[in-house]
Amino acid sequence: MKRRFAGATGIAVAIAVAVGCVEVDEVRAQDAKDVSPLYGVAVPDGYRKWELVAPALEDDPLNELRAVVGNTVAMEAYRSGTLPFPDGTVLVKLAWKRAQSAEFGTATVPGAATTVQVMVKDSGRYAATGGWGFGRFIDGKPVDEAQHETCFACHDARVQGHDYVFTRYAP
Repeated sequence: MKRRFAGATGIAVAIAVAVGCVEVDEVRAQDAKDVSPLYGVAVPDGYRKWELVAPALEDDPLNELRAVVGNTVAMEAYRSGTLPFPDGTVLVKLAWKRAQSAEFGTATVPGAATTVQVMVKDSGRYAATGGWGFGRFIDGKPVDEAQHETCFACHDARVQGHDYVFTRYAP
């Protein structure tokens, strides 16, 4: 079923990030080629300075190191145990192929970047998908509509009891 919406790493991953905040409207780009189909979500400016929610290791077939960062709204909700997440929550997952360090032998490190994925909580705009809008990007450009059609179905099938969010806070 197609949905259309109006509007537009145990392995540790060392990520130096600082507290940051972005308004939901800032996540929506003006240039349509830079927003996800179906949801109109863009890669938020400054997200690499946001706080780390948690790292993850994804086994085969993806074989990735991942890190999820969140804006200030997301981090406050995680720390206080607030569910559902409030509107204005933005989560960004960065993913890289796993690679063996040429410098440190046995260490697994991030290799080539694979995707940046974004979740934006806006209960009004995304009511049909549990209040969440999704974006998946490769090299800063959104992937095709067919891939975006799988976002909510995957979250809906696996994490309804945690407001459709897979990542748990790593204190």
